[in-house]
Amino acid sequence: MKLEAVIGLEVHVQLATRTKIFTSASAAFGGAPNSHTDPYTLALPGTLPVLNRAAVDAAMRLGLAVDCEIASCRFARKHYFYPDSPKGYQLSQYEEPLCKGGVVPFLLDGEVRSVRLTRIHMEEDAGKSMHLAGSPVSLVDYNRCGVPLCEIVSEPELRSAAEAGAYLRAIRQLVRWLGISDGNMEEGSLRCDANVSVRPVGESKLGTKAELKNMNSFKHVEAAIEYEIARQSDLVARGERVVQETRLWNADKGTSHAMRSKEQAHDYRYFPEPDLPPLTVDPAAVERLRAQLPELPLARWRRFQSLGLSAYDAGVLTADRNIADYFDGVVRVGVSPKLAANWISTEVLSRDGWRVEAAALGELIALIENQTISGKIAKDVFDKMWATGKGARAIVEGEGLTQVTDAGVLEPACRAAVEANPKQVAQYKGGNEKMIGFFVGQVMKATQGKANPAMVNELLKKLLA
Repeated sequence: MKLEAVIGLEVHVQLATRTKIFTSASAAFGGAPNSHTDPYTLALPGTLPVLNRAAVDAAMRLGLAVDCEIASCRFARKHYFYPDSPKGYQLSQYEEPLCKGGVVPFLLDGEVRSVRLTRIHMEEDAGKSMHLAGSPVSLVDYNRCGVPLCEIVSEPELRSAAEAGAYLRAIRQLVRWLGISDGNMEEGSLRCDANVSVRPVGESKLGTKAELKNMNSFKHVEAAIEYEIARQSDLVARGERVVQETRLWNADKGTSHAMRSKEQAHDYRYFPEPDLPPLTVDPAAVERLRAQLPELPLARWRRFQSLGLSAYDAGVLTADRNIADYFDGVVRVGVSPKLAANWISTEVLSRDGWRVEAAALGELIALIENQTISGKIAKDVFDKMWATGKGARAIVEGEGLTQVTDAGVLEPACRAAVEANPKQVAQYKGGNEKMIGFFVGQVMKATQGKANPAMVNELLKKLLA
């Protein structure tokens, strides 16, 4: 029996607000344990929630970016009893989420694919439990408790671990692009649970799913899904039943193990939060947020290709919004998009920071294109721009680095290179045309890199004919 995987992801995005979702306590990452708490965070009697408008706006921006319907909504109590939740319940959204539907496009092997969303809802994060090795005592840090989250729930439309990884990377790219989260999986700003099942190819009914947790990197997400597909496929092949359960991924062993039976919605005893009224969304506010959205990653990727860039180069430049904006700033000077992309990929991104402004790099590239300086000299100039903050033209003029294009000056240097290397001349005339590069190098060395390489190449071929 040929089987296919059916995968849906629940992605939790920690929103980068200054304060928590229902209280003014700090939402910053880190700090001494339990230093970012207050009476509401600790669920002391008599405390009440107050909704954070900045968190709602961030969630709506995300929903608009993936074409969700933004709807009036209501928070609900999701009951579970565990030390990381001092109230004994989590404030989340169940029947009435803020964002309904939507589609997330993503790239896999240069092809645009997409996954539909069920919803994006808001909720509060839980604290962090720390289980001490060799000790019967566990500790709880409530700094993270109450930090605002968006949970992005996909339809079960992914069919492979590679698709799931690409989809998750697209979400991280998007939330960083919008500036609503740093998307750092290592710090827990982006977390993912995967629901995985298998079924016969051609079957429309979903199989029994297992939920995978404890995956803190893209690599672990893909490895865990691959393992789960193989595990369930093996059970089916042996005629055994797949059990609906939650499983924890052990990255060190490369295996998962059962944690508990999978909860159903009724297990959480959802009911509307009585201390918060329904949230009514103002259509005018939604349209203001829509108008403020930046050009999104996929649209920018396509536009960059329309400028003559390859899909790969466009992908490098749109991996991060700062890089994409920098590229646009360079091209705005009027230089070749391809040359700008090459310089950013090889020179700018290989260094830390953005010490050379986009317009300054554009000025440097313009000097190459109008043959004021050679590409080799340009790299030395860029190093000096990076170190001093000076402009390209000022460095070129101040140090006399202008490219030599006078044939009357270049021809003697070419002739000297030919006369000094009879062995290489014989090799060239014997059919080794690559030796022309040797002679060009000799002339460039003699002129301290200032000679126009194209003119040198042409003069040398005439002399060696």
